[in-house]
Amino acid sequence: MILSGLYLYPMKSARGQSLTAAHVQPEGLAGDRRFMLADPSGKAITQRELRLLAQTGVDVDQGRLTLRLGPRSVAVSFDPARRMGVTVWGNPVDAALAPEAVNDTLSDWYGTPVRLVAMDALARRDATAEWAGPGVPTSLADDFPVLVTTTASLADLNRSMAEIGQAAVTMDRFRPNIVIDQPEPWAEDLWQAIRIGDVVLDLVKPCARCVMTTQDQMTGERTGGDPLRGLFHRRLSRDPRVTGPLFGWNAVPRVPGTIRVGMEASVLSARADRWPMRERETRR
Repeated sequence: MILSGLYLYPMKSARGQSLTAAHVQPEGLAGDRRFMLADPSGKAITQRELRLLAQTGVDVDQGRLTLRLGPRSVAVSFDPARRMGVTVWGNPVDAALAPEAVNDTLSDWYGTPVRLVAMDALARRDATAEWAGPGVPTSLADDFPVLVTTTASLADLNRSMAEIGQAAVTMDRFRPNIVIDQPEPWAEDLWQAIRIGDVVLDLVKPCARCVMTTQDQMTGERTGGDPLRGLFHRRLSRDPRVTGPLFGWNAVPRVPGTIRVGMEASVLSARADRWPMRERETRR
């Protein structure tokens, strides 16, 4: 097994970046999902609500953030004294808030009131303890620090999609951090812990997928193949704790370190049984 892809998403739901190397910290890849848009009430905004986020480019240089949308750009510095309480799936975070002029500019860009926030050194958020264990730090991701997917599972999903007349999709639809190239589809359902270089990751919960997987990650439009249709064919969870179609596994770093594309990945421990799936009539 080989680490074949590394991806960073500096701002939640905005465009990702392909990396050749990354430092894995307890809260995830360094720099991953440290910024986010929220509505005036503090609720996280994602591509589910604002498709233009897929067209938003992000650069971070020495803590200074630059956002780009088409020909427009805005540079942002955050004052740690200026703060806003926000929520990610109901989980509260005390975040740094961008200057009002920046928020006004972004509200004009997106055609709706938004607030740009940053998860700085004063902010803290923990992953769900039921799955990750107590006190596991995370970013502004939906919940867990890292998402792991595999090439063989994507290939198998695309085969299922072809059977129902759906076009193939690429891995960016699933916004993973780590992609493992290995030959067995859905082998990750049995992985309990993996090692890449010195880094150890526990795979703690399968990832239930949403409508964002149906959106082109360059345009935000719902065009091309619909992965949810393929996943509903054979990847519908039977465990009531995690409902919906599954692709990829949420992971928690237990040993931090630096990883690089091309590194060997190995399974340190395996589960006794695969995650239970149920058959469902194909959605057309």
